[in-house]
Amino acid sequence: MRSPSPRLSVDLPIRRLHRGDLVACADLCEDRGWPRDERRWGLLLSAGTGLGIDAPDGAGLAGTCLLTSYEPGPAAVGMLLVAGRYAGRGLARQLMRQVMEAAGDTPLFLYATAQGQPLYDKLGFTVVGRADRVGGRFHAVGGSASTPGAAAASPPRSVTTRPAAADDLQAMVRLDLSVFGADRTHLLARLPAFSDRLQVAEEHGALIGYAALWPSGQDHVIGPLIARDTATAQALVSSLAATTDRPLRADVDARHVELLDWLADRGLKPTSWNTAMTYGIPDLPGDTGRRFAPLTIAAG
Repeated sequence: MRSPSPRLSVDLPIRRLHRGDLVACADLCEDRGWPRDERRWGLLLSAGTGLGIDAPDGAGLAGTCLLTSYEPGPAAVGMLLVAGRYAGRGLARQLMRQVMEAAGDTPLFLYATAQGQPLYDKLGFTVVGRADRVGGRFHAVGGSASTPGAAAASPPRSVTTRPAAADDLQAMVRLDLSVFGADRTHLLARLPAFSDRLQVAEEHGALIGYAALWPSGQDHVIGPLIARDTATAQALVSSLAATTDRPLRADVDARHVELLDWLADRGLKPTSWNTAMTYGIPDLPGDTGRRFAPLTIAAG
C-alpha cells in the first residue's frame, strides 16, 4: 500500500504564469489525465491570472491555479492542478490560499471535481449546483450515432441561427451581461480567434443566444451556450454539430433537465459531473435559466 506523500516543510514560491508556460501547463494537464489543451490555456492566461509553483525537481510545474475576474461581479477559480508526484503535500491548499488572498472581498465561484471538493469544503465554499458533462457523437433522432456532421443535424426551423459576424460582438456582450451579471468583454472578444465556430441565434433582428465550438483533444467542446430558452439552445447545438465530424462535449448546468434529455436522445450521454460551489455569494452569478453551459468550467 502506497504511503501518503509527506507535506513540504515550507511553502514553495508561487509566481505568475505567462504564455511561455503553455507547454508546462499542458504537460501538467497530461500528468493528471486531462487533455493537453494548450489552446485553452492560452485563452485563460490572456483573460485571467494564472499562478504556478515550479517543481522542486526542475521538471516543469508542480501546481497551477487560475483566477478570472469580472467587473462587477464574482471571480472564477479554475485549473487547480498538482502534479501526481507532489500530490498530498499541501500545494493545492497553498495555491487556493493565495488565490483567495488575491481576490480579497470579491466573491468566488468554481466547479469542483470529486477529488477537489473536500479542500473547497474546508476553505468555506458552499455547494450550489452541478454541471453534467455529456459527450459522444451527435445525431438526429432516428439517425445513426456513427453519422456525424451536416447530414446528421439541422437546427429547429422555429429558431434562426447563423455564423457570428464581427459586428455581433457588442450585441453578444449586452446579452451576456444580462445573463452572466458581469462584463465579460475581455473574454468574449477572444472567442472568434479561440473557437472554430461561433454561432448566434436571433429573432426579428435581435440576438437571443450564442454558442461557440472549440477543440479539446479529439473532441469539440460546445461552450459557452447562452440562450433565451431550451429551443434556442437546441438550435445552437444542432447548428454547431452540423459543422464538425468530431465527438462533441459540453458541461451543462444540471438544472436544464430538458436540454440534457434532448442531448442524451441525440447521442451525448453523461460521462461525469462537477459540483458548482461559491464563496461569498448564495448562488452562481447571473441568470442560470439562460446560461446553459459555461465557456469552460475553469472560467465560467
